[in-house]
Amino acid sequence: MQKHVAYWAPYVDNGTVIVLGPVMDPKGGYGVAVLAVDSEDQLSQLVANDPANGLNSYEIYPMRAVTKQA
Repeated sequence: MQKHVAYWAPYVDNGTVIVLGPVMDPKGGYGVAVLAVDSEDQLSQLVANDPANGLNSYEIYPMRAVTKQA
């Protein structure tokens, strides 16, 4: 999991990952990430290269979001 966290850190820093972290669900642990990507291909590549891919299972859903203007 340390490699998983280290893999995503640069994407947090550059704004691709908006939020990432574990969810403290008493029924069992899992994580959530919200990413801003240009395409499904970009997202697929990011997930495929995650060192935890194979240990984790992923559910991917598109999202419309209201964001603060810069």
